[in-house]
Amino acid sequence: MRKWVLRCVGLLAVASSAFAEESWLARDGRAVAQIVIPEAATSVERTAAQELRQHLDAVTGAAFALVTEAAPKNGPRLLVGNTEASRKLVPGFLAAQAAYDSILLKTVGDEVILAGHPQRGALYAVYTFLEDEVGVRWWTSDETFIPRRTDLPLPKLDVRYTPKLRFRESYYLDAFNALFKTRLKGNLSSRTRYMLAPMEMIPEAYGGNHRLIYFKGRGSAYHSFYELIPPKVYFDQHPEWFSEIKGKRTHKKAQLCLTNDEMRRELTKNALALLREDPGADIIQISQNDHAGRCTCKACLAIEQEEGGIGTASGPLLRFVNQVAEDIEKEFPRVFVETFAYQYTRKAPAKVRPRANVLIRLCSIECSFLQPLEGSKENTAFVNDLAAWSQVAGGNLFGWDYVTSFSSYMLPHPNLRVLGPNIRTFVKYGATGLFEQGDALCAAGDFVRLRHWVLSHLLWNPDLDEGRLIDTFLNGYYGEKTGAALKRYLDFIHDRAERSGVYLGCYQQNVTKWLDAEGIFEAARLMTTALETARAEEVADPVGRKGLTDKVLREKLSIDHVLLINDTMLRQHALDTGKPFPGASDFPTAVREWIATCERFNVKAYRETTTEETFATYKKTLIERSQK
Repeated sequence: MRKWVLRCVGLLAVASSAFAEESWLARDGRAVAQIVIPEAATSVERTAAQELRQHLDAVTGAAFALVTEAAPKNGPRLLVGNTEASRKLVPGFLAAQAAYDSILLKTVGDEVILAGHPQRGALYAVYTFLEDEVGVRWWTSDETFIPRRTDLPLPKLDVRYTPKLRFRESYYLDAFNALFKTRLKGNLSSRTRYMLAPMEMIPEAYGGNHRLIYFKGRGSAYHSFYELIPPKVYFDQHPEWFSEIKGKRTHKKAQLCLTNDEMRRELTKNALALLREDPGADIIQISQNDHAGRCTCKACLAIEQEEGGIGTASGPLLRFVNQVAEDIEKEFPRVFVETFAYQYTRKAPAKVRPRANVLIRLCSIECSFLQPLEGSKENTAFVNDLAAWSQVAGGNLFGWDYVTSFSSYMLPHPNLRVLGPNIRTFVKYGATGLFEQGDALCAAGDFVRLRHWVLSHLLWNPDLDEGRLIDTFLNGYYGEKTGAALKRYLDFIHDRAERSGVYLGCYQQNVTKWLDAEGIFEAARLMTTALETARAEEVADPVGRKGLTDKVLREKLSIDHVLLINDTMLRQHALDTGKPFPGASDFPTAVREWIATCERFNVKAYRETTTEETFATYKKTLIERSQK
């Protein structure tokens, strides 16, 4: 892991040298405080203490002692986990009764308590302390900022916090690293066959993670009807188990008949078998296939009519899922059964309510992601459905939001300004979990590292200011000068998109609906300026700014891709206006340079559902175009 270790002046206020010895955790590069864990510490508490010691040692240059409570008190102590001392110092604090994933950071005299819910609370309290009080930053899975501070004052803490979202997942490639995901307080791991890198599961010593049953046939945790009742196994003998469409039973681009009790019993049997094979999973999806084709038999339509009228397909779906969940609960009382409110099932039912062990995953796929969900005419219909589901699902509502362009990861996607508002909207309407689907296939999409860092912080605390988070990452990860140059680029493309008023879906294939030729030229110029700034900084400080040029070159891939796919139009614009073309001298050179940069940064995919082979085909197509 690369670490940027800098002298940190003014990151946190440092008390004067006149302070007494017991007012410090570290003084002059010497550890004053001890790190203390319970006598019978859990694996998570031990991990939390080790993480604390590792980082404090790196920050101060000291060697902090890690002891159990049996050790004699000798100065200030950092009490990690459910220690006896913590229970005495904070009357009423019982870790076993703490809210899920909650944290407690409190200073009492010269004792600093870092504790919380037994599963992850102590670990999250340590990470909160290191980030908010010490100034550590985990920018990416392989880059951590460690401030150099030989003096660490004893902090005055009084923080009790419970995250508003029980389930939190920011779906980016860098988050597949279990340690990085844990440090940014993500706790849900979703696998799919489209992943081009393995997703690490969070070890139990780091609190583990929520995860869904993985269906090997489809290679996904989602859209499970045909995984549980595969047509090739069942359709010939039981066509009545599948959708009736226009009077005929079919399995092609279809669903299941949700009023067929025999099918439900078979599906439940198959679901239980999968849960027995994977006892670590705590969620299983019983959900529609990823297309239309609902059953329109007489019985299914009758339920739709009861639940709000024909077309209220969530009615028969939720009644069916409730019955399956009731049977699953008998053997697996801690497992959630999850289903979708997605596309044709997005409208909430009028009567049926989910069981306590049923989660409703409401998806925003039709929305515009330039405008915020709430308060924009483009997204009024979705927010109305969200409000309705809030009443129906209560605390069992889960959100699925979309934060990239799945048609091309390699395009600017100006949605940074709505990330915070949209998360807060889901929380406002009672969501207990949120899955932010980003471009988890691409190592160098549109500011993917920035997006994951900002989203992870907002999922943990939706009340944080997304603008300040963006600035913190830009200035910290790229440095203030280069970060400011990149901010000008980001502000420009967001301003232009907002001025256009475009409906920005999550499947845009180009930027020309919101960014004209002049805008593309200016965006490319701003990115080139950022690259030049980075190069100058790295030349001036080759050790402290090592790799900065590559960071910006990686971000430049998206606007360079815009130049590629609009090459003819943009070169004509340069001829018509007499303005210099903001890219390579000719198209063949542009193609070679872009492909070389992709290979340099290990880019294996450029859109959803692609493989390395399909990306290779795309690159070959570009080369062939350049040779004509």
